[in-house]
Amino acid sequence: MNIGMTALDKAYEIVLTIFPILLACMVFLCLVRAIKGPRIADRIVAVNMMGTLTMVIIAILALKMNEGYLVDICLIYAMISFLAVTLLTKVYMGIYLENKAKKEEKKNDRA
Repeated sequence: MNIGMTALDKAYEIVLTIFPILLACMVFLCLVRAIKGPRIADRIVAVNMMGTLTMVIIAILALKMNEGYLVDICLIYAMISFLAVTLLTKVYMGIYLENKAKKEEKKNDRA
């Protein structure tokens, strides 16, 4: 029975080591998407995804290192990420509505 638990512990160790590396690669791909675009909405979704992946990485590290304070950091990061995405969306909507109003104004001036 003890041998089975050590094999299970080794399997957990391997999984908890590989997943953060895989998730870090996914964060890098999201960073590429956030820089490349092509639209602002794609960039906002990529930033949101980067925040979510970072929270998952922190949660996995909390489990691997058996440190409870990392879960608190993960929750704080979730709140900050939510506020950042909300702010980016608000700014994007303001710019979008402003450009739309300018186009309508130009259209009305031509008529």
